Amino acid sequence: METVIRINNAVNSFAWGSFGLFLLLGTGLICTLATGLFQLTHIRHWVKNTFGILNGKGRIINDAGALSQRRTFWTSLCATIGTGNIAGVSTAICMGGPGAVFWMWIAAFLGMMVKYSENVLGMYYRRRNVEGAWSGGPMYYLEDGLGSYKHLKISGKLLGIMFCVFTALASFGIGNMAQINKITINVETTFLNEIEMGSFFGASNMEWIIGFVLMIATAAILIGGFRRMAAVSEMLVPYMCIAYVIGCLVVIIMNISELSEVFASIFRFALGPKAAAGGAAGSAVQIALNTIKNGCKRGVFSNEAGLGSSVMVHATSCSREPVHQGLWGVAEVFIDTMVICTMTAVVILSSGSIDLTTGLVRAGVNDATLVTQAFGEKLGKPGEWFVVIIITLFAFTTVLGWSYYGAKVTEYLFGVTAAKIYRFIFIGIIVFGAVMESNLAWDISDTFNGLMMIPNLIGLIVQLPLIIKLTKNYNERRIKGKDIEALLSYDDDIQREALRAVSKGAE
Repeated sequence: METVIRINNAVNSFAWGSFGLFLLLGTGLICTLATGLFQLTHIRHWVKNTFGILNGKGRIINDAGALSQRRTFWTSLCATIGTGNIAGVSTAICMGGPGAVFWMWIAAFLGMMVKYSENVLGMYYRRRNVEGAWSGGPMYYLEDGLGSYKHLKISGKLLGIMFCVFTALASFGIGNMAQINKITINVETTFLNEIEMGSFFGASNMEWIIGFVLMIATAAILIGGFRRMAAVSEMLVPYMCIAYVIGCLVVIIMNISELSEVFASIFRFALGPKAAAGGAAGSAVQIALNTIKNGCKRGVFSNEAGLGSSVMVHATSCSREPVHQGLWGVAEVFIDTMVICTMTAVVILSSGSIDLTTGLVRAGVNDATLVTQAFGEKLGKPGEWFVVIIITLFAFTTVLGWSYYGAKVTEYLFGVTAAKIYRFIFIGIIVFGAVMESNLAWDISDTFNGLMMIPNLIGLIVQLPLIIKLTKNYNERRIKGKDIEALLSYDDDIQREALRAVSKGAE
């Protein structure tokens, strides 16, 4: 076990160290500049064409193998919004100080165009599988996009396979057992801590029961297929997000006097706590790097920009326009980090658990229960119960979303039948997540997330000229109103089909 930990730490320091962060932020900056700061210069356009049509406009489009844009959006957020929006923000602040929030914002701002670029390529290189459903994702734009460049055919294929392997492994960890373990610990500690039921194989019987209940609930959804999962996501995700935002607003209003100092501390400590000589270890430069690393890392952990995972859901959209689906990626990062993560951060920083004068964590503060304590101090036990229920919903929907990611990469590697077998394996190991020790699982999952990011970002950088070309084509047609042919797919047959749909008024 010690050997496993050492190996994981070494790989993690590579994936999430200076190289990984430089690659992530550099790609985000390049995509942002190359598209002319699209997330700012076209803010009215992307807001209108994402949040503006969530009321259901354009939902019915004749495509049996696709989901509506609205349902695609909520299904993607199903996996994106998770424990990282609560526990991840707590960890970032405890390890990097209030300034980590600033770097979460920076990572999100640049991440908007990373996820935009992922979706654009995912839609452009998607194709139908043997069942007639759309399949897309980094593995396809690595093989067919990156692989189309001279001397890069084998490299593109290998990077696509690497992405799939890392994603499949991550799906069992961060997308399954780690989330289930988080649910089990929270539910058992909050609601069932006074019930004694003995143990079995070193774990309490209550943990086994919770595991089996979650396994049955997940099976009831996943066995019904992707459309049932998407329907459940559309039903759960918007309401759990709204409920959490309202809950945070209540706590923030109760701490309203601290609000100005909260935001001042975020900017003041953006380059690390100034109290380096008074208790924080290392030099000021090391502390600054730690602040940046934790803010960026937890930001990506939350919104998944750069991982390429949510592209697999966005590629199922009934939209024909790659850039239009890219707009949903911008909106996704905005909701996840700029709204929900910011709410969590303000709740934490206004709770008194962080010394806003020094930027350091107060003695006795536990980052795992920080948000729960903040709600409990103002709202009592109901506040604690509220956070536990929200975390449970966030974690459960993450499991649903990652089951799809794992199935799609398995489909790419071994075919549709193997993807169905994968789902049963995924469901079967849920119970083990409820009874395992969580720390190592989280650490290993974190590493695989970082490893997923590397081939995906390489694919984005190499294909930046195509992203620019597709964005320019869209701007000329949809924003400036010029009469030019749309660029919608790398495949001639899909291009013709999509042109016919666009000519009839479909997005």
